[in-house]
This record gives sequence, C-alpha cells and structure tokens, in this order.
Amino acid sequence: MGRVGAAGDNAAMESFFALLQNNVLDRRTWTTREELRIAIVTWIERTYHRRRRQAALGRLTPIEYEAIMATPASRAA
Repeated sequence: MGRVGAAGDNAAMESFFALLQNNVLDRRTWTTREELRIAIVTWIERTYHRRRRQAALGRLTPIEYEAIMATPASRAA
C-alpha cells in the first residue's frame, strides 16, 4: 500500500462510492445540489454508518454494539 499503482489503495473508497451511487445517486434525478447534498448526508448517517461493521467495535455494527452494551448497563442500574 502507498506505492503508485497499489491495488488496495482505493478499494475502500471505490466500494463506498459504488454503494452511494447505487443507493442515492441513481435512484432519481435531483433538481438542486442542496437536495442531493441532503440525500447523501441522510443516507450516510441513517444507513451507511449504522450498518457498516467497524473494527473499533470488534467488527460489529454500531447497532449491534449498542445492543450488547445496553444489556449489562441496564442490569447494573
């Protein structure tokens, strides 16, 4: 990684932009840039970040992690 022509450098971003294009951009035509911007931000915050597995959470999605962590916290209270 980091060398010119290394195949893995852009793989994560290409995957993200492919999902964005399929789930937001190609769904309809957009009349204004502001409307498109809001749709992109909404998709990222509501769908992508909540379903994406994260290494910092032990390869769990944020929703799975919160469900696991909420159970011991409610028992302690």
